[in-house]
Amino acid sequence: MNEAIRPGPGQILQAGAPLQLSVVVPTFNERGNVATLVQRLDAALVGISWEVIFVDDNSPDGTADAVRELARADSRVRCIRRIGRRGLSGACIEGMLASSAPCAAVIDGDLQHDETQLAKMLGLIESGAAELVIGSRYIEGGSADSFNQQRLGASKFATAVAQRVLKVEIADPMSGFFMIRRDRFEQLAPRLSTQGFKILLDVVATAGGDLRVIEVPYTFGSRLHGESKLDSMVALDFLGLVLAKLTNDTVSLRFLLFALVGSIGLFVHFAVLFVTLEAFDLPFAEAQAIAALCAMTSNFLLNNFLTYRDQRLKGLGILRGLLIFYVVCSVGLLANVGVAWSVFDQEPIWWLAGAAGALMGVVWNYAMSGLFVWRKR
Repeated sequence: MNEAIRPGPGQILQAGAPLQLSVVVPTFNERGNVATLVQRLDAALVGISWEVIFVDDNSPDGTADAVRELARADSRVRCIRRIGRRGLSGACIEGMLASSAPCAAVIDGDLQHDETQLAKMLGLIESGAAELVIGSRYIEGGSADSFNQQRLGASKFATAVAQRVLKVEIADPMSGFFMIRRDRFEQLAPRLSTQGFKILLDVVATAGGDLRVIEVPYTFGSRLHGESKLDSMVALDFLGLVLAKLTNDTVSLRFLLFALVGSIGLFVHFAVLFVTLEAFDLPFAEAQAIAALCAMTSNFLLNNFLTYRDQRLKGLGILRGLLIFYVVCSVGLLANVGVAWSVFDQEPIWWLAGAAGALMGVVWNYAMSGLFVWRKR
């Protein structure tokens, strides 16, 4: 390990030089790749003053410890360890906002991106030719041959949706390899989603064509160690991001997921109500209470797994959170009924009153759940 991180000529050259580039690396269980990536950056960025910021989502394999070991011998290496939250987009945002250089690059810790393109990307930004430079797999000279057919098909489908629905005019909006002027990123950061995995798509869609963009080709490599940060919810995250951008960020990705879970809860409520009335012949009041309890429970579990998975409750926190969620949703039900009754009294259209009440209920439950159940610690 010490041999791998011994200061080299590039490090000596950069002593006292103004920092030019911050490289942000989101990680989860990438301990085996950390030293290799730093070595590759050192070789690719000779003559450039740079730093690398590893943003680690509390990896159980000790990735943060490996980064700190490197940092003790190389002052260009930094570590941000995140506790109680996960997600590639949020990690990238935190890393870039913590950076010191006028340009910030995002590169995966799995060694699948081509770090030899970083110097070229930096040159394009420093020359003023671009404010955002994207490593693209889908322009001439680029390649994604390491993808299996399923992943390649999903990537191209998502690219087509982003291009047509969000009017994103770049070849590879799904790329996770890019560089941007930090001042331009900081202007966009307050409107970016910390959830999900498609940070570049979020940046481009949020900018609305107000960024000078250049794409450079690169070959997407094969993973050597660690595990992918993509999970089974990535498709839903992508859909939520697209919908959020279509509403001009009026509706957040998290709220959309919360509302989706609420819709599933409504189905659960009606299903349980039907079974308890028809199969068990319970009085309506008892059946309604059981159905509501089941729906609230399913909503809590799904929200904990999906909507708030970056703040997921565990252990005894689940029971405490569930009890608070019951209280929140009970008050939300009263708000629902109150608004619906008020609307119906003014305009006796049942579906309009019902929709108004339901909207009030979901807004209340979302706001109070974020405040009391899944509050950030």
